[in-house]
Amino acid sequence: MQPRKRVSCGLQVLRDPEQVLAVARFAYVAINAAGRVIAWNPAAERVFGFPGDEACGEDLAELVVPLNLRASHRAGLARLAAGEPSAMLGHPVQLVAVHRDGHEFPVELTLTVTEEPGGTVFHAFAQDVTTAQRVSRFAAAEAAVSRGLAEAASSAEAAARVVEALGERMGWQVSELWLADDERGTITCAARHTVPGLRGLESFTLDELDPGVGLPGRVYQQAAAGWIPDLAADTRSFRSRAAAHAGLHVAIGVPVISAGHTLGALCVYGDRVEDPEETVTALLGGIAAQVGVYLERRRAEELTVELARTKDEFLALVTHEVRNPLSVITGAAGLLVEDLDTLSPDEHREQLQVILRSAQRLGVIADDLLDLARLESGHITLLPTGTDLAVIIREAASALTPAAREKQLTITLRVPESLPLHADPDRIRQVADNLLSNAIKYTPAGGVITVDAERSAGRIVWTVSDTGIGIPAAERPYLFRRFYRASTAVDRRIPGTGLGLVIIRTIVERHHGTIALTDTTGPGTTFTIHLPTTPPP
Repeated sequence: MQPRKRVSCGLQVLRDPEQVLAVARFAYVAINAAGRVIAWNPAAERVFGFPGDEACGEDLAELVVPLNLRASHRAGLARLAAGEPSAMLGHPVQLVAVHRDGHEFPVELTLTVTEEPGGTVFHAFAQDVTTAQRVSRFAAAEAAVSRGLAEAASSAEAAARVVEALGERMGWQVSELWLADDERGTITCAARHTVPGLRGLESFTLDELDPGVGLPGRVYQQAAAGWIPDLAADTRSFRSRAAAHAGLHVAIGVPVISAGHTLGALCVYGDRVEDPEETVTALLGGIAAQVGVYLERRRAEELTVELARTKDEFLALVTHEVRNPLSVITGAAGLLVEDLDTLSPDEHREQLQVILRSAQRLGVIADDLLDLARLESGHITLLPTGTDLAVIIREAASALTPAAREKQLTITLRVPESLPLHADPDRIRQVADNLLSNAIKYTPAGGVITVDAERSAGRIVWTVSDTGIGIPAAERPYLFRRFYRASTAVDRRIPGTGLGLVIIRTIVERHHGTIALTDTTGPGTTFTIHLPTTPPP
């Protein structure tokens, strides 16, 4: 802006008394046909930040019109000065203005024109509608969240609807909902919404964090709102630096709490903040409270369904896996009682072996139930020590080789000579035995079982693959549920308790590891286990 001689500026152009406009709550600005300010009331000073003596005589476009809109502003003013009709005259319109401090804000403006002795004068009455738009925007976001939670068919869909509402209604570039995974001791990203076209977020978009790590982890751990005004300056978090590299500048997070229990964190990231910190935090806190109530209700409903399903599956276990061995024992014992004097010694031995095998089968079921109960309740204490996974795998394979040979199965081991591991060797051997036993049980004659293990990035990656009957894709999410058995096993009447994989997962997670069913294109199944090689801090 070129410096100009200060021009005395009053309200002489008005026919109404000057005192009226001096106390008006609307900003009043008058300009001449050249676009120069000739009147500027106190409300205009409050709205735009310029004192009257600075504004008067200056080009209005240079003062309050955004740079990218100045050309169109001047062109429109020239048309009005030439007497062309305009829909703007006499009707309120919403525009964007620039404050003296540089920030842009919305205004509602009504424009009129009069012919005065000194020429054409344009009169603008304006008010800052930031608050009104904020209230409307916040109400729309809250309504969208409420509607999403009410209409969602699942927790996953509800999470997606929440972050979508924040992104689309509030204009945040990235919105995330993180939920606690109590079994793993981490928080996982339940849903993330990113505006189209935002690039460079590859190292930012993680799906799992430890409590205390990054903004979501800190908000969750401290159960308190967090505000990062400058992501580039947040040296505590690599995610903040990654977000800054992608052009994001500010982040806000609030805890998701219900009934005094912290369930997760709701976090948003953007390139600027148009609203006060406490206002945005209050809005996000209200939405987080809605999410918390929804999650508690949803979990209660899901728990009810899960308990009913578990009861049905437990009854199926009792009906088939417990009742059948008991029937066999009862039948064999009854035969011995009735025909004790007529049976030969070999027949006696055969019936006793039948009773023994059925009793052993019942013993396995009882051991599995007790093992799972003790592991999940913490009544079994792990005894981790320096051990070798390669040795454990070879010993388990050797012990189960006779069973594999009976079915003409090939067991292939691809493990190094040594794989040092800090773990409870007895429990890790139980994992190895269960995985190999399952592979043998569910693989038809002539199949192949492959065990791989290697060290990678400070962890051990251990896989057990087979060419067996496989697990239908639709059933895989339920595989680690108590008493659940895949239809491929039930249809073939292959015996089992549905507890083996649950026990395996519990042991692995007690060692701070993970186990998952890996998607494969061929037949059979592949389980992948990740285990830390050193004890946790």
